[in-house]
Amino acid sequence: MDTTTTPSKRTGGRSAAVIHNVRTAVEELVEEKGQDRVTVPMIAERAGVNPTSIYRRWGDLPTLINDIATYQLSPERPLPDRGDLRSDLTAWAAELVEHYSNPVNAALLRGGASAAGERQSNCLRNRRIEANVLLERDPDTGITADDILDIVVAPIVYRVIFVPWTLESGTAERLVDRLFR
Repeated sequence: MDTTTTPSKRTGGRSAAVIHNVRTAVEELVEEKGQDRVTVPMIAERAGVNPTSIYRRWGDLPTLINDIATYQLSPERPLPDRGDLRSDLTAWAAELVEHYSNPVNAALLRGGASAAGERQSNCLRNRRIEANVLLERDPDTGITADDILDIVVAPIVYRVIFVPWTLESGTAERLVDRLFR
């Protein structure tokens, strides 16, 4: 037997299963009890893990909630590519509106924003990255990622956090129209 070969890496494994179970438990508990009533021991019990596993990976509940809020809208998903910036931004913003119209996703965003405190949330960081990707396709518009965050993303997030009943299907198109004025 050749002992000089290196063992192949495990894909997934126990760590991936723990992460999946914890994320699923958080989503279920937030839906059942509301974000403010969820605790690490509740999550651990539902996920079938020891609370120390959660603390070791995430440190605390706010960081875990921020991670789950970010995970929900994966930055690795394909972005709209319809051939022009305005159409791409409208489709992208509509995706955000649709995603955060789900009460569980909205609760996770509120929890993630609260958890971020004064540091930038992963969710905002990911939206900035996505805005820059969309802008790279049409760099001569004079629009910046900050413009997109200020005029399109921030009003969506504001509505999700403070006035969710104002989040409607036409919101994305109205905000992108405002950006292009």
